[in-house]
Order: sequence, then C-alpha cells, then structure tokens
Amino acid sequence: MKISTLMVQGTTSDAGKSTVVAALCRLLHRRGVRVVPMKPQNMALNSAVTVDGGEIGRAQALQAQAAGLPAHTDMNPVLLKPSSDTGAQIIVHGRVRADMDARDYHQYKTVAMGAVLESYQRLQQQYEAIIVEGAGSPAEVNLRERDIANMGFAEAVDCPVILVADIDRGGVFAHFIGTLACLSASEQQRIVGFVINRFRGDISLLEPGLDWLEKKTGKPVLAVLPYLHGLQLDAEDAIQSSQHGTGQFRIIVPAIPRISNHTDFDALRAHPDVDLQFIGPGMPIPPADLIILPGSKNTRADLAFLQQQGWQPVLEKHLRYGGKIIGICGGYQMLGQVVSDPHGVEGAPGDSDGLGLLDITTELTQEKRLQQVSGFCAFGPDAAQAMPASAPAPTPARVEGYEIHMGLTYASNDTMPAFVIGDEDEGSRSPDDLILGTYLHGLFDHPDACAALLQWAGLKSAVRVDLNALREQSLDRVADACIPLLAALDVL
Repeated sequence: MKISTLMVQGTTSDAGKSTVVAALCRLLHRRGVRVVPMKPQNMALNSAVTVDGGEIGRAQALQAQAAGLPAHTDMNPVLLKPSSDTGAQIIVHGRVRADMDARDYHQYKTVAMGAVLESYQRLQQQYEAIIVEGAGSPAEVNLRERDIANMGFAEAVDCPVILVADIDRGGVFAHFIGTLACLSASEQQRIVGFVINRFRGDISLLEPGLDWLEKKTGKPVLAVLPYLHGLQLDAEDAIQSSQHGTGQFRIIVPAIPRISNHTDFDALRAHPDVDLQFIGPGMPIPPADLIILPGSKNTRADLAFLQQQGWQPVLEKHLRYGGKIIGICGGYQMLGQVVSDPHGVEGAPGDSDGLGLLDITTELTQEKRLQQVSGFCAFGPDAAQAMPASAPAPTPARVEGYEIHMGLTYASNDTMPAFVIGDEDEGSRSPDDLILGTYLHGLFDHPDACAALLQWAGLKSAVRVDLNALREQSLDRVADACIPLLAALDVL
C-alpha cells in the first residue's frame, strides 16, 4: 500500500494506537518520507504547547517528535479537557473555544468537523504521508452520529484503517469480531487488517487463532507486536499505576481527580534513586522526602478534595520534620492563601481558602497562558550570579518547560523566586526554602534542572536522567518492533 493517509483505530482505549502511530511515523521518517501524525479529536488532560502557540494532546507532541517535527496545532485540531464528569473545555486549533457539557458538544461536532478537515487539508499540502490516530473505539455506536474521531473521519477523507487490539487484556479475538459487528458495511470494508499488540509467549500457540480470525473475517493479521517493557513514552492521559520505583528517596503525589500533565513526573519515575508513588483517594499517606502537588484542570475542586482527604495536616507535619514540597501550576495555586474565581472559569464564581503554606494569592482569569519557556533555577550555590543564556556552566541549573494555565498569582515580598525566565522571576519559594511553587510544566525534563531540584529536596545522587534521550530510545524500540507491520502495509 502506498501510504498517503492511514488511520490507526483501536478496539478499546489504551489498545496501543498512540504507540503504533508514533512507531510508523519514526519508521517513515527514517526512510526520508515527509510524514506527520494527526489525531482529529483527543480527550486528555496531558497536553503540550505547540510551536504556533497553541495546545494539543501530549501524545501528539510525542508522535511529532517521532516524525522529526515540532508539534503543531493541526496535529490535534480538537482537544477536550474534562473539567467534570459531564463537562469539558473545548480547544479548537490550539485555542479555548468554550466550556460545554457532553450533550452540547455532541451538537457542536459538526462545527468541530469543519476545523478537523481544515487541518487535514493543510497537512495534505505539506506532507507525503499522514498517520492518523483514532480515539477510544469505533464500536461506540451511541457516538456514531456526527463522529469526527474514528470512522466518521475515515469516511470523510476516504482513508484505509488498521484496527489494533491489546492481547494482554484478554479476549483479543472477541474484541476484533465484536468491533467489526458494530460497524456499517462500508466501515467494515475500510479496515484493511488487524494488529495484535502487547503479545508475550509462544507465537506458535497463537497461530491457530490468527488463522481462524483471518478465515472468519477475510482480513489479514498484519502484525503481532511484542510486549515491550521499560518504555519511556508520554502517557496520553491515564496514570500508569504500575509505575512505582524502588529507590530510597520517596516522592509522593496526590492523585487528584482532575490531575493534569502528570507527565511532569516521568523523569522522576525513571530515576533509579527515586521511589515515586501516586496516592489515590482513601489510601494511607506514607512518610516522604518530597511531596509534589500536581497540576489540575479544576484547582478549587481538587483543593477541596485534598482538604477532604486529610492532606492539610499531613503537609504541615511533613514541613515540621523538614520535608520539602513542590507545587506545579494548579498545585502551586493551592499552596497559597486564597484561590479566587470571580468569572466562574472553573464553575460557580467564588473564593476558596488555600492551604496557606505560601504567601501568595491567585485569581483565575478567562485568558489561558500558553508558552514554551527556558531559564535558570533561582536556587543552588551560584544562583545569585547573573548567567547569560549561552553559558555552559552547570550552575545555576538550566530549566526548560511550558506554561498552560488560566490564572495570575501574586507573591508577597517575603517569598523568593523559583526560577529566572529571561529577565523575570518565576514562581515562589518560602522564606525557609522548604516550599517551591511554579507554573512550569516539564520542570524535571532537563537533566540539569532535575538534578538541581532533587538536590534542593535532599537527594544526594550523582545520577542524571535525560528524559529526552530516554524518549528517543523508546521511540526507536517501538519503531523496530513495528518493522513487520510496515512491511505488511507495503505489500497490501
């Protein structure tokens, strides 16, 4: 098959669509093909800032990296960021359009499809191949009307589809057969083959099932992909509860209901001296060296959740014993005296008392700040010295990250900055230097900043984690595993 546009759909969420798209992008990029990833509609709280100053799903930014491209809003023209069980912030072409409940958004999909097709047409003009990722499953018949995420898109642009299922979940053949049964005749014909993901074991024991599936459906199994351990790839949304380190330096993160950009902690998960744990509702809160309050899509609601779960006295006791605390974005806002929402950005207008641990106040605003930033840590032995951007010295440590937030935070004169971005101070540290708050997502991604922040928190370790290098290695691993898939597509 000469690939111009290919869509990767899955029988379920987390079947491996994102990884297969990234792998195919990396393989085609290796061949010298001008390839680009695309996901028409994504629902995720992990997002990234693009080169054109917009916001897209984090998985599409990773796929862009696989294709050797800077992330662009056309790669994910519609992003839904849930703010409650029934409502979400609607982001189109990287910018907030509205907050809608599920019923209103279902009606809005006809408008959203126009934006999706605009992005697709622009990508067609610039690239030789487009690898498109579906969302959830095409078998969700209740969402078929006005669908823009799966077969609705594939039918609109007339592209072939491969269907991926995760054999590690069990029932892989039922997943394929059941999904096909939920599709219309034209949608069934659009599927050119199956991909079985995360297989481990003796392939000979699987082969009778593969023969049966091909005979039953008349469609080939294009590839059986292995279960790859130890991948360092950005999660699209869900927290991977199995990611639990064995190091001696313990970091705990409350798994708040609307946690956003938990990819901030990927470098810490990968650090051999760190044991990072997410603490969910009702779980005992263990002693720790460092507590990190993560970003949130609904700061006031998640702040109330923390207070209801008994985190306030835990944080206060942690500080009395000399422990360190970091707050990131929404977590930074929670650390202050008050979070004010006069415009009803996150729900009903009003004020919420913060945790009172930093002398800051926050007002939520209707304008979202989106930007990529770089600078230096404002702590460490040489932090007071002015350093030019080109300075090779490791201190003060360099930090790189991005801001995605709706709110302005005002710090008192008693606080110290966390970082220096350009000529401006960013974030806050408490006078006793036990608490650090910042709006920077990705603050641990640069190896210098990761090492400096962990040293500030009390870890004495010479290990440096280069998250980008780990991502590149993982992208090459998944690409190598998908070589048989690309070969099968070549001969279709």
